[in-house]
Amino acid sequence: MSLNSVVESVTARIIERSKLSRRRYLALMECNKAQGVSRPHLTCSNLAHAVAAARPSDKDGLMKAQGPNIGIITAYNDMVSAHQPYRHYPEQIKIFAREVGATAQVAAGVPAMCDGVTQGQAGMDLSVFSRDAIAQSTAIGLSHGMFEAVALLGICDKIVPGLLMGALRFGHLPTMLIPAGPMSSGLPNKEKVHVRELYVEGKVGREKLMEAECASYHGAGTCTFYGTANTNQMMAEFLGLMMPDASFIRVNTPLRQAVTQAGVHRLVEVGLKSETPLPLYEIVDEKAIVNAAVGLMATGGSTNHTIHLPAVARAAGIIIDWEDLSRLSDVVPMIAKIYPSGPADVNKFNAVGGLPTVIRELNEAGFLHRDVKTLAKGGIDSYGKRASLNDKNELVYTLSQSSQDDEVIRDIADPFHKSGGIKLVKGNLGRGVYKASAISDDNLTIEAPARVFDTQEAVKEAQHNGELDKDVVVVVRGQGPRANGMPELHALIPPLGVQMAKGYKVALVTDGRLSGASGKVPAAVHVGPEAKVGGPIAKVRDGDMIRLCALTGQLEVLIDEKIWNEREAAHISAEVAGTGRELFAISRHLAPPAEEGASAVLYMMDRELETLGNNPMKETEQ
Repeated sequence: MSLNSVVESVTARIIERSKLSRRRYLALMECNKAQGVSRPHLTCSNLAHAVAAARPSDKDGLMKAQGPNIGIITAYNDMVSAHQPYRHYPEQIKIFAREVGATAQVAAGVPAMCDGVTQGQAGMDLSVFSRDAIAQSTAIGLSHGMFEAVALLGICDKIVPGLLMGALRFGHLPTMLIPAGPMSSGLPNKEKVHVRELYVEGKVGREKLMEAECASYHGAGTCTFYGTANTNQMMAEFLGLMMPDASFIRVNTPLRQAVTQAGVHRLVEVGLKSETPLPLYEIVDEKAIVNAAVGLMATGGSTNHTIHLPAVARAAGIIIDWEDLSRLSDVVPMIAKIYPSGPADVNKFNAVGGLPTVIRELNEAGFLHRDVKTLAKGGIDSYGKRASLNDKNELVYTLSQSSQDDEVIRDIADPFHKSGGIKLVKGNLGRGVYKASAISDDNLTIEAPARVFDTQEAVKEAQHNGELDKDVVVVVRGQGPRANGMPELHALIPPLGVQMAKGYKVALVTDGRLSGASGKVPAAVHVGPEAKVGGPIAKVRDGDMIRLCALTGQLEVLIDEKIWNEREAAHISAEVAGTGRELFAISRHLAPPAEEGASAVLYMMDRELETLGNNPMKETEQ
């Protein structure tokens, strides 16, 4: 099957737009490879410090550089359920590396905050900017020059994008993302959401709510809904940066350990000291980024990746925008339904075919670039294979079969929707992102009067007081990266869901974010320009009629054009002190728009590379 013409044209558009920045990036990576800090360049004192605490049997190999040394960047902590299993991974990786004549060292730990814990709290204001801190921490760890390959241990929301952003600046090093797997299924997500709505209505108390939450989030491993964390895993597979079928193998199982072992062995095979080195910058190119975007659309993944994918791409010198994503969404069929798009969680999804089935379907139908490099032998075709253990407990891969449940995964010929799960909406209110995959057909278009708020707490209070007992478009402004760091507003979903259950037409328009598990509420999120910089959303007043339509891509306030143009934007202020938020003032001040990735670190990096005088990129431009 030939490549889909729209996928081809979007890729060409990205390549053309990224010519200069990608050329600069590749030149820097070649310079890193030729002249960057590495073990042969370290002095005796440098090397002595680096091996002082190493196991005696590893020291000789480390000092003589006899085999590749894997630098482990770990996001372990035992508060985040998805990352708690990483506690023993460094020791396991060292054992697996020794099996093939290599060594491994923990190069750095990075912060890993949990959006589930900080949801609706002041700490959520640090969430997006924690991604920059993770990228910088990754770079600090790799700056020691001791490594010929990199193992990234991270799963959740900002962690994987941050790890990749940092690792891509050391893109001359072969790099693999090693996941830990989801927890077992607990209370079904639909039942959990129902209890949350009952709590909002006052029909159950805190004890019942706590019981439901603990039955849902009940053990080690990734949360089982298809939010940002699990979308991260999907995109890493589509990028070719992990072992095939690695995303959703259950945590702490023999198969999980076998895939990790095989991953470490493969990383050594493609390390800098191998005969066939495969650096990260050769894998993450424009075609790989488009493949990841196709995966996002086909599976109805998290809207957060309309921020994360542009940021990861930009770290590799690639510039994408929401128009690219929207064009892909128009033609990529949605062939997976995972909660909140459907009742199945990721364990059910994996059991009936999982990512190998999805990738094989998309690949055979011409929606993926097949001529990309991946960590797995055989390119993207390898990711259409299932992992299993044979009767000797050996890891084997076999071609994936068709879906075993067409309520969860469908063939390309009979998709859930002919277009993808995420849409660009735009108009006189700006540009935003709409997750259509979880919205019922009768709610894809909402036209209702606006009710404007500056905080999610004010929305919840208004709902509690009965002020939202009507058709309404709730506008929550002052939630963008420049205002307060762009927190997730997931706490709004239960009260707005209650209003929908009452029969009212309800939608949300905000310059803030929603989780990948945002559910059934129609919403335009990440709206830009944000209110803090005078974006149109700051001009909305109570009672203005707003039309939000995923079918036509409309995000419009229905008001006389002259009146609208003459109306002044409201002044936006946000609470940005306390709980450490003041430490991130520079990030808020410098953050670019969400469509550009909302990363102050990448924004300043681009500015510096553009103005730097004597540097390896300069020759490439001439």
